[in-house]
Amino acid sequence: MKYLVLCLLTVFATIAKAQVYTSIAKEWNEKLLFAISTDFARPTIAARNLFHISAAMYDAWAVYDQKADTYLLGKTVKGYTCPLMPFGPVPQIRAAQEEALSFAVYRMIRQRFALSPGAPRVYYFLDEIMKKHGYDPSIVSEDYRLGPAQMGNYIAAQYLAYGLQDGSNEANKHLNTYYQPSNPALPIDSAGNAYIRDLNRWQPLQFNVFIDQSGNVFQNVTPAFQAPEWGNVSPFALQEKDAQTFHRDGQAYKVYYNPGPPVGLDLQKAVGLSEEFKWGYALVSIWSALLDEKDKVMIDISPKGMGNNSYYPFDETGYRQFYNLFNGGDRSPGHLINPKTGQAYQAQMVLRGDFYRVLAEYWADGPNSVTPPGHWFSLFNYINENPALVRKIGGQGPALDHLEWEVKGYFALGGAMHDAAISAWGIKGYYDGSRPVTTIRGMAALGQSSDPKLPHYHPGGLTLVPGYIELIGPSDSLAGPNNKYVNELKLKAWRGPKYVKNPRSEVAGVGWIRAAEWHPYQRPTFVSPPFAGYVSGHSTYSRAAAEVLTAFTGDPFFPGGLARFGLVKNEYLVFEDGPSEHVTLEWATYYDAADQCSLSRIYGGIHAPMDDVPGRLIGMKVGKAAFAFARKYFEKR
Repeated sequence: MKYLVLCLLTVFATIAKAQVYTSIAKEWNEKLLFAISTDFARPTIAARNLFHISAAMYDAWAVYDQKADTYLLGKTVKGYTCPLMPFGPVPQIRAAQEEALSFAVYRMIRQRFALSPGAPRVYYFLDEIMKKHGYDPSIVSEDYRLGPAQMGNYIAAQYLAYGLQDGSNEANKHLNTYYQPSNPALPIDSAGNAYIRDLNRWQPLQFNVFIDQSGNVFQNVTPAFQAPEWGNVSPFALQEKDAQTFHRDGQAYKVYYNPGPPVGLDLQKAVGLSEEFKWGYALVSIWSALLDEKDKVMIDISPKGMGNNSYYPFDETGYRQFYNLFNGGDRSPGHLINPKTGQAYQAQMVLRGDFYRVLAEYWADGPNSVTPPGHWFSLFNYINENPALVRKIGGQGPALDHLEWEVKGYFALGGAMHDAAISAWGIKGYYDGSRPVTTIRGMAALGQSSDPKLPHYHPGGLTLVPGYIELIGPSDSLAGPNNKYVNELKLKAWRGPKYVKNPRSEVAGVGWIRAAEWHPYQRPTFVSPPFAGYVSGHSTYSRAAAEVLTAFTGDPFFPGGLARFGLVKNEYLVFEDGPSEHVTLEWATYYDAADQCSLSRIYGGIHAPMDDVPGRLIGMKVGKAAFAFARKYFEKR
């Protein structure tokens, strides 16, 4: 349902009710996003597909343009040479561009998603587009001298061949070649974390019941780490000068924009940066207590009430000032005036528990979604439908038609998403950082680290926070039979999926639970993405995308100064009922949307602050570099 909400867009205020022109590039992009939503939830592979197919689309347009330069076609890229011999004149340029583009995308999607659970539906819609535009898929020749259809086939074949040698191990289904987890799996349906060896390292999750993208049910499944060696994949704009190669267990890991190791948990003493580590995971637990449908606190979620961050902390010592520990969110001041209308932004007061829950779900982008990189393509398509949009690159020069604007935008955005995946997952693979479900349960098993005079003390345990993180006493309802759980840690938090029998009508609610049973705010068949936490992929993708959209449009603000997405009462949430009232997400700038996405992963119990901020800072670099690199191709050098 979330995919439909995002792509059909229950949009308010910013878009007039008028017929929206759709270019053929946007048609194909939307089918690509649909294909991603029916595939397995693999954000790195989705980013690669978005880039390769967008670049093929761009080359199919650029090869017939007088000014533009191609990317792969007729070039040598990352050691792969794509020949291009002279071909005859083309009398109808636009028709040739659209036909070549269509054949290229058609061939690539069919090949790249051949093993997807949704392949039959994807193939049906691809054939429908070809039929709609009068194109004949039976034309399979790659002799581009014969015409645009053959040119499209040739471009697709070259990109597919390029992909077989780009370091992604596509020929072997992108399987890992050397990474091995350092921790045994955590049986997610059991309390505690008895098998953990290293709380600073990633831990696989074992599911008694696992449901795949097609709804197939499997027993006793432990998903492997996705793409820990992705730093080896050929990038778009990332440069060798920005890369470092590290070795662990005798294997090489390539890391771009290395942020350095994450702060770790010290099991010997409760001092130094280890205290910042514990503070960050205490924040994850406390924010879980804000996901309460009974919470009557009202907050302003309009651009007036949040957004407009002017700084990000550059190390762990600044996180306490940046994040709001007890109320959620950051300390951003908001925007007073909409610069496009000259009017003040209007407050939108909503229940805090509703907002934080829908935020976690809207940006989750897990199974059955377009994934995080695809989400930003959907947002790009959304702004392209706005009549207030001025299609001038960087806000200057001549206005572009829809087709040129979109193929250039997809090309730049795709390159940024691909590079964001390579940088973030190179870091994930090498540093191998843990997730909150591993760390919170593991620290709770150690004990509390606040007071050596209190029971169950351990310097690596959870920090006690009255009202949120406490010890279970003998008269506590959680004490268990014969006071079995007395002196264990308890958390005030979202109670978890076992309290929801019918997601259409029930909620888990917030209450005191054993810390050993803490659960992220995620569906029970997913829990946490199967890869390391450090750094946040969502933070990296989102900030990179915001940089590209800002540079490409020449304006950090959404067209008209406001984007709005309505999420329907009692229908939007997936694994519990809600929200209790209609909620409309609002952002003034692309940066505001990216920042909200980053925070959503903490509400969802997927990331800690130490994962978030470094991802944002890397995303800044990735996005700016990708747009500058893409722009070089917009005119022949």
